[in-house]
Amino acid sequence: MKKLLALVLSLAMLTVGACALAEETLSICSPNSDGLLSIIPLFEERTGIKVQVESLGTGDCMKRIASEASQEFCTFDLMYGGSLANYEANKDLFQDYVSPEDVNLMEAYKNTRGYCTNYTIDGSVLLVNTDMLAELGVEVTGYADLLKPELVGKIASADPASSSSAFCQLTNMLLAMGGYESEEAWTYVHDLFVGQQVAITSGSSAVYKGVYNGEYAVGLTYEDPCVTLIKDGATNIKVIYPVEGTVFLPAQIGIVKNAKNVENAQKFVDFMLSEEAQIFLAENTTSRNVREVVYTNDIMTPLAEIKLIYEDSDYVIAHTTELKEKVQDIMMDM
Repeated sequence: MKKLLALVLSLAMLTVGACALAEETLSICSPNSDGLLSIIPLFEERTGIKVQVESLGTGDCMKRIASEASQEFCTFDLMYGGSLANYEANKDLFQDYVSPEDVNLMEAYKNTRGYCTNYTIDGSVLLVNTDMLAELGVEVTGYADLLKPELVGKIASADPASSSSAFCQLTNMLLAMGGYESEEAWTYVHDLFVGQQVAITSGSSAVYKGVYNGEYAVGLTYEDPCVTLIKDGATNIKVIYPVEGTVFLPAQIGIVKNAKNVENAQKFVDFMLSEEAQIFLAENTTSRNVREVVYTNDIMTPLAEIKLIYEDSDYVIAHTTELKEKVQDIMMDM
């Protein structure tokens, strides 16, 4: 009897220990670059929470979360990264949470929607391989230059229908070349993707890595990972902010509606908006902060030196499906 009681107590202690361990974990799905993922060890150090990350494209993250929406718990507690349009289209998958740190953010980036939190801003850019452009005798300063015949088959993009960064690039391109509903802008998109035989990669990371590795002369991509490559010593690439204009958009975090570790997910959101995390991002990851903090980053091009254009987020959100279908129709001609 004593042995049986001892066994029961031991099993109970193991169960309690297992539950305690589960409470100190966090499962994240993320389309983010290695630079943005580099803050996770700091979060683990500050909180004692062990983080598990699965790197997937934005569309694949949403699909995985949606496929488990009817289960008691989703594999993922939180999605780290992705654009507002993607979260809006899938807002039923996420639960509302406004961090206490939200009051410290710049007014434009405060959480007004509930289901997702802004934590950084990033811009759509062109990444060029300077060695390849020199060999081709081509200069690229913006979108119009991408139609030069020397660049046929030498431009890469992720799929705008599934990649958050590629969709942002599409809307940036449309706005810069005439407007979301402009026939001229959509003709440009067709001439670029079809006429220039743009390579559609498996994901966003394959674009900037492909340019760096010399597979492509130009990549339609986003700022953070490109500047990170340069910061890490890459000398054969250059970030181009299109002369027609660059849109900077906030990236989001969302807590999954059927998350298992909700409190830990909330702690991650709180941490990402903290002064410490915002300074870390600004100084170490080439991200642009959403909280006014003092930092030093000599590698980033100041916003004052970039031609800025501003997205009509309400329009893009309302027409996301239409825009994706329209670009898919164009890509069917490729």
